[in-house]
Amino acid sequence: MDSTEQIYAQVREHYSSASRTAAPKYGESVAKSFGYSEDELSNIPEDANLGLSCGNPLAITSLKEGETVIDLGSGAGFDIFLASTKIGSSGRAIGVDINDEMLARAEKIKASRGSSVSNVTFIKGNITSVPLPDVTADLIISNCVINLVPYEEKNLVFKEMYRLLKPGGRVAVSDILAKKPLPDQLRKDVAMYVGCIAGAAEVADYQNWFREAGFKDSVITDTQADLNVYLDTNEDGTKKSGDCCGPVAAVSACDGGDEAKKATPSCSSATTDSSDMGRTNLNEFVGSYKIFAVKD
Repeated sequence: MDSTEQIYAQVREHYSSASRTAAPKYGESVAKSFGYSEDELSNIPEDANLGLSCGNPLAITSLKEGETVIDLGSGAGFDIFLASTKIGSSGRAIGVDINDEMLARAEKIKASRGSSVSNVTFIKGNITSVPLPDVTADLIISNCVINLVPYEEKNLVFKEMYRLLKPGGRVAVSDILAKKPLPDQLRKDVAMYVGCIAGAAEVADYQNWFREAGFKDSVITDTQADLNVYLDTNEDGTKKSGDCCGPVAAVSACDGGDEAKKATPSCSSATTDSSDMGRTNLNEFVGSYKIFAVKD
């Protein structure tokens, strides 16, 4: 990838396209593979689940009635609608996203749910500079979004989390991190970047950014989840037949597909040419991590 501006432009384009997709069974299958229960999914509007998660941040810590939770990169509202069921009418669930089309989809879903989601608010903002006052949140969550921020600006997200949290407030993040330095060929691949792979930082980076922001400690754990689920799952939620073992399958799955298929992670997480990188098992280089920290 090239400049910061070009990265943001590519991410906006991809997720604008994703906001127009509708593959609920695919989204359900992906969510279950990352730890969402049947009960949790029943409490989330189906149209909010676009199959973009890489973990379940709300399973990392608990929410109490009356608390305020902020979701950085809330998309169509998948996690923030779930959070709203845990905090009661006196709590606040705030979704932050930079993409106008994602926000429009989230607002449409909110309107369809009426008073049951009256504690939910969506605001437009970059997660490196959130338009909310200091000391607002009891909990900050994020699901597979920080890796999309250009490397040079990722540290700003951690500073924002510290600024926004109340004393004793928690961070619960699910994200894709690199297990080792990524090859240049992968780092420069646009499809791999918008698919949350090429922009992955390493665990040591996250630990340093937490410390620099003011957090004394952080716990970062590899969940051992299989990231090839994006590629191994059909649009109807069933597992693809045959020996499907990673991005090698993406060439045939995505080449020539319609816009909805091209916008799904199964297509965005791999190149669509015959390069060696397109035949690489994602789990070799990156993993799904759960990340927790507390502001003293």
